[in-house]
Amino acid sequence: MMKQTLKQRFQAHYPVVKRAQDIVISGTLLLMLSPILILTALAVALTSKGPIFFWSARTGYKGQPFIMPKFRTMTQGSKVMQREIATDTDICVTKVGHILRKSSLDELPQLWSVLKGDMSLIGPRPLLVNDQVVAQRSKHAEIFDVKPGITGLAQVNGRNFITMRNKVRYDAFYANRVCMILDMKIALRTFGAVIDTKLVK
Repeated sequence: MMKQTLKQRFQAHYPVVKRAQDIVISGTLLLMLSPILILTALAVALTSKGPIFFWSARTGYKGQPFIMPKFRTMTQGSKVMQREIATDTDICVTKVGHILRKSSLDELPQLWSVLKGDMSLIGPRPLLVNDQVVAQRSKHAEIFDVKPGITGLAQVNGRNFITMRNKVRYDAFYANRVCMILDMKIALRTFGAVIDTKLVK
């Protein structure tokens, strides 16, 4: 009985623990990866015209929009749209951009969003405000009760190659069961998902 009570208490305070973890880990990673961040920024700046970072409006915690950074992987003038439905005529990925997408290095600036508090390391992916999945997520309000993450349950279960409906199911499942053990499992599986470049568009 006591163990169950302690478990319940810990779960009730897990959002505070999760935020503390986000601050420590994102801050540490930004410092440790600073040489890679600098080299990546130089590669983007020297190989194509345009800004180093691409900022886009995303749907975040409680459905509020926020501006999320990525390293720019497309040429100027490319359409801003979800990768799953984008075609070669819609976007033009730079040579460096292909490498960044395959390695997921374009996602690293989101560590700043985690440090700021707009995002978490683990949670439902922050979608473009005009993404078709946002409307489907609205049927599951609990999804917006957790902060969006750099990685999440959908990312380790197919990433860009699962249907929108299944993405929403994974997001809702996570939002209803978020806990340290689930976060640890997702974090461990993320490494495999990043290495498996076949899952990346």
